[in-house]
Amino acid sequence: MTSQNGEGKILILATEACAYPGANSVGQAHSSYPANTYILRVRAPVMFPEHFYIDCFRKGISGIIVMSCGEECPYEGAYKAFARRIDRVYQQMKELGLDIRRLRLTAICTVCNRPFLKEVNDMNRLIRELGPPVFKEDPRTPAQ
Repeated sequence: MTSQNGEGKILILATEACAYPGANSVGQAHSSYPANTYILRVRAPVMFPEHFYIDCFRKGISGIIVMSCGEECPYEGAYKAFARRIDRVYQQMKELGLDIRRLRLTAICTVCNRPFLKEVNDMNRLIRELGPPVFKEDPRTPAQ
């Protein structure tokens, strides 16, 4: 699945307390970023189960950036739980033959215009280099 301009799609999970206002400030500054970027405002990324990320790649998302408050998450313990979950997702990605650089975690504040743009542009370059996600056979799925 590619965007209308033929590039792979980038999904950004932007926390409503930090990163989403940061993304909004990029728009207010009239800065531009690639049109193949889709931003989803989330309360906290910990609410997405491990299979969510793999499902996104299976459905044609080429790269995912999780932009959050990092350790300053307003929900006690949520960031540490999220970091453990993402470690497991990285392991699953390796087992499936997916380059783990397709999933990126970053802390973005409410006024982090340049870091926001850098992350999006870096991911865009990466997915152009890697092409669409290609899965090797899932070792947990029995052969048919």
